Amino acid sequence: MRFVFLSLKVHLLIAFMISLVSLMFFVVMAILVRKHSIVDFDRTIITYVQGFETPILTSIMKFFTFIGGTIPIVLISLIVLFILHKVLKHRSELILFVAVIAGANLLFVSLKLLFRRARPDLHRLIEAANYSFPSGHATVAFALYGVLTFILWRHISTCFGRTTLIILSIIMIFFIGISRIYLGVHYPSDVIAGYFISSFWLTFAIWFYQRYKANKT
Repeated sequence: MRFVFLSLKVHLLIAFMISLVSLMFFVVMAILVRKHSIVDFDRTIITYVQGFETPILTSIMKFFTFIGGTIPIVLISLIVLFILHKVLKHRSELILFVAVIAGANLLFVSLKLLFRRARPDLHRLIEAANYSFPSGHATVAFALYGVLTFILWRHISTCFGRTTLIILSIIMIFFIGISRIYLGVHYPSDVIAGYFISSFWLTFAIWFYQRYKANKT
């Protein structure tokens, strides 16, 4: 029992520290964007990524951008909610999922309105409305696949299953983010900042959830 308690304390500390560090990195990124100190970095990465442009790769990137869009995210979320509520009967995990996704959306929308950064105009392959910083696709993708990994990890016992889960989540998060750079609708700093602010919110929510579960038992 003492070992379990110490293990929980370690997990809580790790979650809290990741959340704090992620927030610090986001603040640094936000300051650099405000001071226009990251322009050269952004242009260099955009030029490099778009240097791989081909018709096939463009179609692939458009697919990942679509998957990270509002309608697919809503559909995936509804399916997850149905499974958690009706099939698995995990009410607390359902609340965690809703809190993470809703919070991630609220964060990126609020931050876009706060920073009002215009989208890049170097070489756009698709059009996108509203502001650029941080990337909503990157923020929500990290939150969605991150919280799904946390929830599903607890119900998968095999090493192969857990490894597959992590690899798939990383692939989705990475390619949804990189697709926004490739397609010319986001700066790399938008995507990176989206990952950081989402990591902050996700790990904070997990920390709060684990504390709540520990205090309840």
